[in-house]
Amino acid sequence: MELTNSEHGGVTVIAVKGSIDSLNADQLTRAFARPVAQGQVMLVADFAAVTYTSSAGLRSLLAAVKDCRQHGGDLRIAAPQAQVQRVLSISGFAGIIQIFADREAALDSFRAAA
Repeated sequence: MELTNSEHGGVTVIAVKGSIDSLNADQLTRAFARPVAQGQVMLVADFAAVTYTSSAGLRSLLAAVKDCRQHGGDLRIAAPQAQVQRVLSISGFAGIIQIFADREAALDSFRAAA
């Protein structure tokens, strides 16, 4: 799994590439926690290049969204591939975390809320 962070008008985008599983989910959890600890509580998880997520990845997402919301922000998911979207839907995450077709739509959702 590869992670890349970028800033977009006060929103931190964490682009994830590869598979998320029990071997690397802690790395993802830390990647989400770092910006929140620095007061950057509006996050987008860009999943365009995520090919698989296990329940460990879902736990990482849940921890991140809770952390963001406790600090007045939120986590949004952008561009999940069909198989990952299916996992998010079946697990009920589509009702917990807002999911957008692409990164720009996720970023726009924060702008619209401001």
